[in-house]
Amino acid sequence: MAQRLFVFGTLKRGFPLHEQGLSGATFLGRYRTRKRYPLLIAGPWFAPMMLNEPGTGCQIVGELYEVDDKTIGDLDRLESVGELGNFRLSIEVEPAEGGSPRLALAYMKARELAHPIHLDHLQVYEDRRFIPFDQRD
Repeated sequence: MAQRLFVFGTLKRGFPLHEQGLSGATFLGRYRTRKRYPLLIAGPWFAPMMLNEPGTGCQIVGELYEVDDKTIGDLDRLESVGELGNFRLSIEVEPAEGGSPRLALAYMKARELAHPIHLDHLQVYEDRRFIPFDQRD
């Protein structure tokens, strides 16, 4: 079954995890969250994290994809869903240039995982310091 997935960080086109996670997915366009969320760069790997704290931060700009159940399962493992502080939630997103809202899945983290914080309250993720899994000590 096809589902919509909103991505805002390393899964976006041109970033380290895109080919691994979304190479076969259908790109639906640039979207933004309807609510504000904190988006920050945190942790020892300089990972982008959208925190599950609606109403704080910015409307996050990212990309919307149509994905199948297998892709969601693969991404759940990549995003550590099921481990403490790692979530996949349904949120409202809208086209970045304006338009009708849609529901989409998004990966979020709990604030407890965001240590240390390197940058916070971003609207668009453009940081290139993320350290991919295969380059970690």
